[in-house]
Amino acid sequence: MFRRALLSVSDKTGIVEFAKGLCKLGFQILSTGGTARTLTEAGIEVTLVSEVTGFPEILDGRVKTLHPKIHGGLLARRDNQEHMNQLNKLGIEPIDLVAINLYPFKETIKKPGVTFEEAIENIDIGGPSMLRSAAKNHKDVLVVVDPKDYDFVLKELEEKNDLNETYRRKLALKVFEHTSNYDAIIADYLRNISVKELDEIEKESFPEELTLAYEKISDLRYGENPHQKAAFYGEINRGPHSIAGAKQLHGKELSFNNINDADAALALVKEFSEPAAVGVKHTNPCGVACEKNIYEAYLKAYSADPVSIFGGIVALNRPVDKATAEELVKIFLEIVIAPSFEPDALEVLKTKKNLRLLQVDLAGKDEKLWDMKKVSGGLLVQDSDIENFNEEELKVVTKRKPTQKEMQDLLFGWKVVKHVKSNAIVLAKDLTTVGIGAGQVNRIWPTQQSIRQATQSTEGSVLASDAFFPFSDVVKEAASAGITAIIQPGGSIRDEDSIKAADENDIAMVFTGMRHFRH
Repeated sequence: MFRRALLSVSDKTGIVEFAKGLCKLGFQILSTGGTARTLTEAGIEVTLVSEVTGFPEILDGRVKTLHPKIHGGLLARRDNQEHMNQLNKLGIEPIDLVAINLYPFKETIKKPGVTFEEAIENIDIGGPSMLRSAAKNHKDVLVVVDPKDYDFVLKELEEKNDLNETYRRKLALKVFEHTSNYDAIIADYLRNISVKELDEIEKESFPEELTLAYEKISDLRYGENPHQKAAFYGEINRGPHSIAGAKQLHGKELSFNNINDADAALALVKEFSEPAAVGVKHTNPCGVACEKNIYEAYLKAYSADPVSIFGGIVALNRPVDKATAEELVKIFLEIVIAPSFEPDALEVLKTKKNLRLLQVDLAGKDEKLWDMKKVSGGLLVQDSDIENFNEEELKVVTKRKPTQKEMQDLLFGWKVVKHVKSNAIVLAKDLTTVGIGAGQVNRIWPTQQSIRQATQSTEGSVLASDAFFPFSDVVKEAASAGITAIIQPGGSIRDEDSIKAADENDIAMVFTGMRHFRH
């Protein structure tokens, strides 16, 4: 049977060998532009698409394959005699195999300084059209979008002269996965451009139809638990200031839980401009401190909860020096995150064979991105909670105002409690967490937990709450623990009860007007 194959690829990997294999099997090779030149230079006989269509490439190559003699040859059903009669009448010959990959839009938008015009010119039109036509008619047309499949397809054709319906369908699925991802990347790029330029005019944050584009970074050994399979996907234009864009310098491969916990640690350490150290376990902070240098910040963060930090993750917002590294290796840690590691510090840390070291650019700015949570049958999408509050809008609601030191600790505690699972309470003193209560179903329990689990005296500490107090019990519990100041959003119908209890116990209380639930 006379067979024709249309080859048109941006990624030329393996295409010469594939074409030679097809020629040996009796295929006539049709091609376009750069692919045709590559094949011709390799000594392969090629028929140009323009010879088939009788129409030259136009508009700087924007129109080459959008022609009935191409798409008719792809879409005609071989078991439909009417289709075949129409092909004969119009002088259209069937195309039996298509190997195409698309203009490198993803690679183009990743280039530093790429212009909008350059990005738009790298949107492929003819390629996706031919792929979709062939994939729709995969029963009659073999369609190959992934160069990794060339060898398999050749082997099947050599041994069996065909591919069975299951394999044909699998190849078609790959096409629609690839083209849908390609379109999603374009949509995401244009959405981001539009949001930046038009958001203030249109105030439209969320599209009516949402497509998301991610690429696989790696398969993971397992998921949250060993019986769950898992993989890690990254945003197309992820930056080096993200966990997905981090550079691993040492240690064994990251696990599902490692990545999740590391992301939580990174988000919290980014809250601070002064030297800060963050310990995280199961996505909750277990010790946080700020100091004049990173060495002392880590020692204070470790002392805040030396039990929980064991087997946890430490994030630092300054380069790691040798002295800090020597403290870090004294206990078992899963990961250390930092903007950089001094050479002698790396030497010390690498003595721990499995300790993962992640270098993350903390200077990179987090745009106002979306936070997404998968639910059964749907997806919740919201703005990421990267806002804090305007200090000028803080409202002191008690008779006593916080001292300057208390206010520093209150603002520190507020930054930490934002990253603790709700219901959340954080006790802080001297820019160090004293106790943390997380993930409880009422507000008094995390208060009691934070006091009970405190690793130093709570006398003179301050309390931060992620949401308002429905009752005055938290204030009374704080007073009994020697807590002198409280920061909370306010907004309860019983705020006056809490304010009264604070005044009675000489506690200063500040309302932020902003809640930070974290579920």
